[in-house]
Amino acid sequence: MKRDDRRQAIMDLLVRDGAVELEALATHFSVSKMTIHRDLDDLEAAGLLRKIRGGATIEAGTQFESHFRFRAQQGSVAKAAMAQAALDLIEPGMSVIVNDGSMAAVLGARLTEKRPLTVLTNNAAVIDALKFESGITLIALGGVYSAKFNGYFGRVTEAALTHMRADLAFVSTPAVSGIEVFHMDADVVRTKHAMMLAATKSCLLVDQSRFGHTALYKLADLSDFDAIITNRSPDEKSLAAIADAGLSLTIAAEQEIDAG
Repeated sequence: MKRDDRRQAIMDLLVRDGAVELEALATHFSVSKMTIHRDLDDLEAAGLLRKIRGGATIEAGTQFESHFRFRAQQGSVAKAAMAQAALDLIEPGMSVIVNDGSMAAVLGARLTEKRPLTVLTNNAAVIDALKFESGITLIALGGVYSAKFNGYFGRVTEAALTHMRADLAFVSTPAVSGIEVFHMDADVVRTKHAMMLAATKSCLLVDQSRFGHTALYKLADLSDFDAIITNRSPDEKSLAAIADAGLSLTIAAEQEIDAG
């Protein structure tokens, strides 16, 4: 098998399993462990995976988030459920902000169900989904394109948001610990902050698996959001922290519950 084909096959295994072991890969591809080490080093340098002891993963770490195209292939049922719960917050005629991320991309593609709407977004997948839709006034936020996050970020994006005011901002995150929300990329954090400031209300979208994790940069406190949507009930420790803070969250496909 050629090197590029082997590396693509490694990524396919990671998308399927979330993590791979070095020795198992060497056996599977009939190559040396050193060859697999080089493959993983190069894939990590490209931002496609995170090396761990004895292997690699595409699960988020404090300084790592997997590439958008891999996240887009995961958790489709959970994303669809959260998108439905998010749509329940939207009324026709509103202006909404949708941030980067594969979860937000699923929501963005369904915004036509609530038209007419004005949609402000830096998410390239949302822009592609809505750019030809009638009843949608699409404001594409400029900036520096990031293939990893499939979105636009930086000073241009942030400056554009300072001149706008929306009814509701949908913000997603890869990590929540206690009542604190985190992200591993400073540029992304600044853009999400700008979106929250540009909206009258903000809604956090977070997969249940992301509770109990931290990342390099603090984004906000859970109390900074007017609504919190997840797909399933998080772990007991996270629920207790939310309850102690007097907050509530919406479990997708279920009615809103008090964390206590």
